[in-house]
Amino acid sequence: MCTSPALLADFVRTIKADSSKWIRKSDPCYQDFAWQEGYGAFSVSPTLIAKATQYIQHQEEHHRKRSFQEEYKLFLEAYGIQYDERYAFED
Repeated sequence: MCTSPALLADFVRTIKADSSKWIRKSDPCYQDFAWQEGYGAFSVSPTLIAKATQYIQHQEEHHRKRSFQEEYKLFLEAYGIQYDERYAFED
């Protein structure tokens, strides 16, 4: 289990770096691929893993009804997570 923010940041940095290298090598059309600057990480209760998995599998459908930004803000607000909208999303 990852309990330290520094460990989580290292994990995400590695995932982003390795996946960027992989996708750029996979096809010339992805030569300019880049991840966004930030990220969000949330834990999931073991009792909600099936629900979270189902959500991920149908994410495209969810985002036809509501944008990622709208959904993310609702999630943050539902769980009482404070954020500054000026820094939450970069267009």
